[in-house]
Amino acid sequence: QVQLVESGGGLVQAGESLRLSCAASGRTFTRNAMGWFRQAPGKEREFVAAIRWSGIITHYADSVKGRFTISRDNAKNTMYLSMNSLKPEDTAIYYCAARDVIDDSDQYVRTKEEYDYWGQGTQVTVSS
Repeated sequence: QVQLVESGGGLVQAGESLRLSCAASGRTFTRNAMGWFRQAPGKEREFVAAIRWSGIITHYADSVKGRFTISRDNAKNTMYLSMNSLKPEDTAIYYCAARDVIDDSDQYVRTKEEYDYWGQGTQVTVSS
């Protein structure tokens, strides 16, 4: 079966950093776009960051630009999200996602409905 497993979440104070990992198994996503989404209580799941198959082209939500960095290691079938200068409003469950189709466009990488595989999520809590 295909699995995406997130790790690295936790409880931190504002201004601190965390690094999330997403390990894929069951198939490779070498030629597929991947992304991070997050969902806070009472809120809809929202886009955080995405990365094209090569790792060269990336996208970020305005709220995290300059603070978060998405990366991937295709040889390890793993994606990462480095989060710096964390704010209380970053508190959410963070989900790893991957598209099933071969990556050929930036058109849909910010849209959660365009992703086919999802991890179970990892909790990030940022206190004041």
